[in-house]
Amino acid sequence: MEQATFLKINPADSVVVCLQPKQKGDIIEIDGLKITVNQDTPAGHKILIKDAPQGTDIIKYGYPIGHAKADLKAGDWVNENNLKTNLSGTLEYTYNPVRKNGDVGVRNEIWVVPTVGCVNGIAERLVSELKKETGEEGIDAIYAWHHNFGCSQLSGDHENTRKVLRDICLHPNAGAVLVLSLGCENNQPDDFMAMLGNYDKDRIKLLVTQKVEDEMEAGMTILRELYAIAKQDKREDVPVSKLRVGLKCGGSDGFSGITANPLVGEFSDWLVAQGGTSVLTEVPEMFGAETILMNRCRTEGLFNQTVSMINNFKEYFLSHGEPVGENPSPGNKAGGISTLEDKALGCTQKCGKAPVSGVMEYGDRLSSTGLNLLSAPDPIRHLRPHDEDCHESRTGYP
Repeated sequence: MEQATFLKINPADSVVVCLQPKQKGDIIEIDGLKITVNQDTPAGHKILIKDAPQGTDIIKYGYPIGHAKADLKAGDWVNENNLKTNLSGTLEYTYNPVRKNGDVGVRNEIWVVPTVGCVNGIAERLVSELKKETGEEGIDAIYAWHHNFGCSQLSGDHENTRKVLRDICLHPNAGAVLVLSLGCENNQPDDFMAMLGNYDKDRIKLLVTQKVEDEMEAGMTILRELYAIAKQDKREDVPVSKLRVGLKCGGSDGFSGITANPLVGEFSDWLVAQGGTSVLTEVPEMFGAETILMNRCRTEGLFNQTVSMINNFKEYFLSHGEPVGENPSPGNKAGGISTLEDKALGCTQKCGKAPVSGVMEYGDRLSSTGLNLLSAPDPIRHLRPHDEDCHESRTGYP
């Protein structure tokens, strides 16, 4: 059987994606037609399969990814030079509904969580010393959640830092947590600990460095106690319905929406079907695909929350004089992505086809099983201890 060299993703599409580079003069046979390729076209990029007069929407994934800047002919290479985004500002959306604490983690780790960036160095030294003493025996890892925040921040910015740090402290992947404070920062330690609510005081401890003579000695004393507790934890089988998985971003190109992302979407749908939970974030990469998510909201209330999430981000860009449709990077474009709609329709494949069961503000804690949407610009990279994990995808220990 001859290997396919191009792919039409959706029957309604007006373009195909090249699986291999195409040369000018090559013939594409599609839908009973023979189309001559008009320009050399790289793999991952799009070729038009029907004429598109200026202003005509170009369809990929079954949805518009922008419109033709000028008259285009079947066989033309479609890219950022001849395709213009349809995105411009906020929109009016109409609700079209579809028919129809026992936290568990997958790791057992010890975390040092600074309340302010001023104590990052001490946090790293404490982690290094505990690793030397213990060899991490009996636990999965020891990390410091270093960051540059917690002081000299204002209003919502400061509160978002506190919320994310709270979420880290309460995350089920942490078998034990040392909250490390300087003492004079805006993120006052006593107020922050109160924000944790009814937490496990045997496994979450506070050290205010300005209140002790030797912060290393005091910190190691606490960490040794926490280590002794955490290493007694044993893995046990639990239902997959307890699993919560964040749908992490990756570099996008013309193949992302037809390879890795749909596979992740299939997993997300399977997990949700078992009663589990997945979280889709990066709101700016939903622009152009947002109505698909809106129309999958279980209730009108969730629909309205999704509309607010999308339009609030758009209004933020517009208030700073920035367009809402300029997201694709040079690397995205080189890989075959021409507009933000093109990118978004591929990116949102990660969440499959499950109904939307929850919508969260930045830093909120999960309260609904199923597919959740999280308002955030990216996977909270500024608070990651190591590159292979992002905040919302770390899913802890029984």
